[in-house]
Amino acid sequence: MVSVRPVTPAGLVDEIVDAITDRAADVPWTRVAVDGADAADPGALADALVAPLRLRGRPVLRVRAHDFLRPASVRLEYGHTDAESYLWGWLDDAGLRREVLEPLGAGGSGRVLPSLWDAARDRATRAAYTTLPEGGVLLLDGPLLLGKGLPLELTVHLWLSPGALRRRTPADLEWTLAALTRYAEEIVPTTEADLVVRYDHPAHPALVRRQHR
Repeated sequence: MVSVRPVTPAGLVDEIVDAITDRAADVPWTRVAVDGADAADPGALADALVAPLRLRGRPVLRVRAHDFLRPASVRLEYGHTDAESYLWGWLDDAGLRREVLEPLGAGGSGRVLPSLWDAARDRATRAAYTTLPEGGVLLLDGPLLLGKGLPLELTVHLWLSPGALRRRTPADLEWTLAALTRYAEEIVPTTEADLVVRYDHPAHPALVRRQHR
């Protein structure tokens, strides 16, 4: 069974921060992903978590999946609008694991590269490494993050109904809808994620809870 509970945007932030704090009790670093289509703007929610976490004494590092895309020669091998490539081939999973997620796992160094590839210029960002102190929280945002086996302590999925997804997706990105639909049907992020948020109206979100009989 599923229950849906409306919350305010501030209440949503508080509940996610509480969940992060609970997970942080057992690990040296807490790796959190806010997953959602670009139309849901997962980066905005991830940004909103930063200040409350720091107020609780947690150092925070923000990382964007869009800064870990593969070079254009690989990403666009089958064209600029290939849904299969967008679903499985755009994100540099290995680079994200190597430079961000694994250093923040058990026995890791905490030394992280916050960005790897500038997709607009199609070149390395040349970002400097930074060290996230123990007790810190990684906030990663982006689309299509679940179902890839990424090592994460907490995942949040921003769910959009098919109608809202179509309305809020810019015309030049409508080609991504096929990949996002497959993601919803094949990966089923609403069951993969630890927290699911109905996000058709960001000013009026709702938390989804799966209730076990």
